[in-house]
Amino acid sequence: MLFGAGDGVPEPPGDDLGYRGTTACAAAGITYRQLDYWARTSLVEPSIRPASGSGTQRLYSFRDILLLKVIKRLLDAGVSLQQIRTAVTHLRERGAGDLTEITLMSDGASVYECTSPDEVIDLLQGGQGVFGIALGRVSREVEGSLAQLPGERLDGGGAAAHPDDELSARRQARLIG
Repeated sequence: MLFGAGDGVPEPPGDDLGYRGTTACAAAGITYRQLDYWARTSLVEPSIRPASGSGTQRLYSFRDILLLKVIKRLLDAGVSLQQIRTAVTHLRERGAGDLTEITLMSDGASVYECTSPDEVIDLLQGGQGVFGIALGRVSREVEGSLAQLPGERLDGGGAAAHPDDELSARRQARLIG
């Protein structure tokens, strides 16, 4: 669970809700070209529905989009894609419940995981300039972005309700009758 019940933060979207590539790009602040390249090179593959031939729609989970946004922030800070791949591999090995408790720190060359204030202080005392990305905050930012964008239900219910998604509403109406 990314957020605990009763902590004042709404629950992120459930596992039955996926987001198309364009929605994932908008929420993470990346281009579709980046998304496609990262999917093809297995940096972040869509965990809900991968592409399976021409014309299929990839669907990304909330956690996938969180990773996309973290990658974008690390790239913007000058971290190499090779170091980012190492960090993402490490994050994948952790359970989803841990991510919001992590702060990633980087000196621009390496990425470090900090799960306690003591670890952050140890890095800062090294004398190098570092920056941090608190994944809990990034998670809340992604959640806020996705609340404004359309998602798709996996149970065959089509697109989740979104007032500006006219195309999905038309498709749903055509399926119903």
